[in-house]
Amino acid sequence: MLMKRNPIIVALDVDSAAEARALVEQLGGSVNFYKVGMELYASAGMEFVRELLGMGKDVFLDMKFYDIPETVKRAVAQAARVGVSFLTVHGSGAVMRAAVEGKAGSSLKLLAVTVLTSFDRQDLADLGYPCGVSELVELRVRKAMEAKIDGIVASPLEAAAIRSIMGPDAILVTPGVRSPGKAAGDQKRIATPAQALRDGADYLVMGRQITRAADPAAEAARVIEEIAAS
Repeated sequence: MLMKRNPIIVALDVDSAAEARALVEQLGGSVNFYKVGMELYASAGMEFVRELLGMGKDVFLDMKFYDIPETVKRAVAQAARVGVSFLTVHGSGAVMRAAVEGKAGSSLKLLAVTVLTSFDRQDLADLGYPCGVSELVELRVRKAMEAKIDGIVASPLEAAAIRSIMGPDAILVTPGVRSPGKAAGDQKRIATPAQALRDGADYLVMGRQITRAADPAAEAARVIEEIAAS
């Protein structure tokens, strides 16, 4: 598999800026793209996001915005001004349309969240959805296309189906990625990095497998080699 760029986005799912900073330092030049999610954002806020950007890193701000349209529009505009690369919003039509308005004129790429990779059919039933995961993902992907969203965040198990719907230009980011033999953790719908890329993913969000390794940089390099050799 020929790679034009490093597809790994490392999830900084830690509880302090100090711990995140140490991981970025350990990873050095092996990774340049980082995800800041709710845990780290609640601890370190936009100040740490700006710090990452100041270090020349690309930032995926994973906030999954879901609120009334005007609030979403204004929040997205704030993120766009800071200069993050990716931002997630909920895959609801009104939310996505407001987000597109909010990012107008910026280079920010909006990603719609379809169904969390920790969810299965029983979880959807608990929420009152009468359909399976794949049906709900397909519905939200089509709604994202109508709203002119830049891309999708979804399980790698749905990557091939999503790519067939959205075509070659949309951005597809897949969490729930683990190398063969690695623990699944709290994810229920997972695939290997190589399989996710073969099925159409552009970026792979990887957390514990890399961040909790004895040598994070070496583990990131090993994953890249694994992908290249597949």
